[in-house]
Amino acid sequence: MSQTPPNAPPPQDNTAPQMPVSPEEAEAAQAAGEAEAQAGLQAELVTLKAQNTDLADQYLRAKAEAENARRRAEEEVSKARKFAVESFAESLLAVADSLEAGLAVQEATREQLREGTEATLKQLKSALERHKVVQIAPVAGSKFDPHQHQAISMVPADQEPNTVVTVLQKGYLIADRVLRPALVTVAAPK
Repeated sequence: MSQTPPNAPPPQDNTAPQMPVSPEEAEAAQAAGEAEAQAGLQAELVTLKAQNTDLADQYLRAKAEAENARRRAEEEVSKARKFAVESFAESLLAVADSLEAGLAVQEATREQLREGTEATLKQLKSALERHKVVQIAPVAGSKFDPHQHQAISMVPADQEPNTVVTVLQKGYLIADRVLRPALVTVAAPK
């Protein structure tokens, strides 16, 4: 910290001398400053109102666009369901036609009936497979799978416990999801 010696002349003020201001001039200067500030605030208010209007418009447009997108999505889902069922029904028409043709035959041998039934069953299986409906047909001795099989009973058997003994009814999957579990009997623990 520097100290000035006691005999040193006082520091000189380099600022311009101030002129005395009359109260009227001070009041006029203050009024001019307030008017300028108010004009600035008015301009800012106009700008903010314009931005607010613009944002409100953008919000309404975005809201309408979201509503339209939701409605279009619902329509698409509805159409997809409708056409999925339509496609599946169309694939079953050939099966219905075959059954009607078989019933229209007045005289047929047992072998002809069997051949016709087997051909119709083949058509049905093909139609199901086209729509990703696949059989669950466990073989005797395979491990019991509670996700794909439904145990009707446990029976004593000469095989590993918790394995399939007999299949009472085949099950079905649709696109890897169980439509109906296979009904089975299961080997009881020894």
